Amino acid sequence: MKILVPVKRVVDYNVRIRVRADGSGVETAGVKMSMNPFDEIAVEEAVRLKEKGIASEVIAVSMGVDAAQEVLRSAIAMGADRAILVASDSEIQPLGAAKILAKLVEQEKPQLVIIGKQAIDDDANQTGQMLAGLLGWGQGTFASKVTIENNSAVVIREIDGGLMTVKLALPAVISTDLRLNEPRYATLPNIMKARTKPLTKITVAELGIDITPRIKHLKYEEPKKRVGGGKVANAAELVDKLKNEAKVI
Repeated sequence: MKILVPVKRVVDYNVRIRVRADGSGVETAGVKMSMNPFDEIAVEEAVRLKEKGIASEVIAVSMGVDAAQEVLRSAIAMGADRAILVASDSEIQPLGAAKILAKLVEQEKPQLVIIGKQAIDDDANQTGQMLAGLLGWGQGTFASKVTIENNSAVVIREIDGGLMTVKLALPAVISTDLRLNEPRYATLPNIMKARTKPLTKITVAELGIDITPRIKHLKYEEPKKRVGGGKVANAAELVDKLKNEAKVI
């Protein structure tokens, strides 16, 4: 089984996000970047399937500027066999990313795509679902446990009411949730070896994909600071404030 794992380069989750002074976006200059945490979980799950002898090859894919090679090398250091960078200096929104991945699936012919359920920069939670739709494949989203058996995938997924179990015929798309696993730390020897593993670079133009943004961001702004709460003397005063000031009852 061949597994394709998309990984995204995002602002590190430990960094405090700052909006640019002109409100045009999030400040990334001089900011630490790293692999999207949900994608780390996806890489870990794919590598575990390989270690169990279920998967034969794990391919990491990223899109964007040349610096995205860093997260691809990190994925290789974790255990991926090779990597593909789809180079682009323009914004790639979820639909564009899904189209690129669909094209790569057509070329690489994997039996499984494991993808982080969302990226922590845009929180879109759309690419996996769009990819499954474009491919006509079954999908198991928000996976907290994955079992591969008899050419099918059994996915326990997290929903508002608890857990749901779905069985998917392969090939399929699975998106990972936080409780699926704990990603490993790449060892220094593996980090060094990752520098020599295959990393192929192609362009969006070579794939013949239209990634024109469909969504226009008008303005970014930081959340307003929260105002401290107040105290009431009794239940009657609370009801009065909820009714006349907050107007929620």
